[in-house]
Amino acid sequence: MDMVFEEVFSRRQIEERRAADAGPAASAVQARLDAPAPGGARTLRLHVLASGSRGNAAVVEDASTGAGVLVDCGICKRDFLARCDEAGFDPARLAAILVTHDHTDHTKGLGVVLRGLAKKGIEPAVYADDAVRAASSEVRALEDAHDVRSLRAGDALSLAGMAVHVFRTSHDAAASCGFRFESAGGDVAGFVTDTGVVTGEAHEGLMHARLLALESNHDVQMLADGPYPYPVKRRVGSDVGHLSNDQAAAELEALLCDELEQVVAMHISQNNNTYRLPAESLAAVVRRASHPAAVQAALQSVLVSVG
Repeated sequence: MDMVFEEVFSRRQIEERRAADAGPAASAVQARLDAPAPGGARTLRLHVLASGSRGNAAVVEDASTGAGVLVDCGICKRDFLARCDEAGFDPARLAAILVTHDHTDHTKGLGVVLRGLAKKGIEPAVYADDAVRAASSEVRALEDAHDVRSLRAGDALSLAGMAVHVFRTSHDAAASCGFRFESAGGDVAGFVTDTGVVTGEAHEGLMHARLLALESNHDVQMLADGPYPYPVKRRVGSDVGHLSNDQAAAELEALLCDELEQVVAMHISQNNNTYRLPAESLAAVVRRASHPAAVQAALQSVLVSVG
């Protein structure tokens, strides 16, 4: 559904943002705080292959085994393989694909990527909520040729040597969820995007994470002043829309803990935000608390890896 909203805007705006993604300015907006991190197991890695309304995909990897899980696949096979290679992640080590919800910017690459992997003998299982399977033609198209399994909030899965806990999010999809990944050694990564509010179960799932992928979709004023039609503005800012920079900052403040080391601002709007604003907003939270966590923005067309 989010892909539809991008069509409201001119091709020039999209091309300008694409150029910004790939240029030196992209790294300049990543805010990092240079303090030592607390001790403990550090085996998990988060590779954000793409994040935004034009396509989403991220790999959570357990570096102790080299195995990983793909969260969503809304990008083409070429970009998927190129960014996995850049991240140093071998797709042959992909144990599963988790689908957060049915919107096409999270699902449109599933078929082509899975077909490409199958040709290499790589056949990860795909997990999606039954309501998502019913609502998504991309997911339904997989069922005859691939291993598609049910996923629901409250599930605890064992994937790629990690325990994966599924929690409900609040989005205008058939169903939507986020994830908590725990390594055998106790390392934790929290992942939440496409949610209008942070539900209680989502907050619990994100607690004591060392790596935190947290939606920071839009600036409230930019959304209000921007060119979206009013119904779309209302939808984005609603309890079933997307988290604003202010909401993300408030949630990060509530999640600050000794374990937290890396924060990645996710699903940043190309039209109602900049890469600088969410990075600065979240970095201000950790600065005020004299916390050593590093903060950066996930990008639409450039790999961002933390670990």
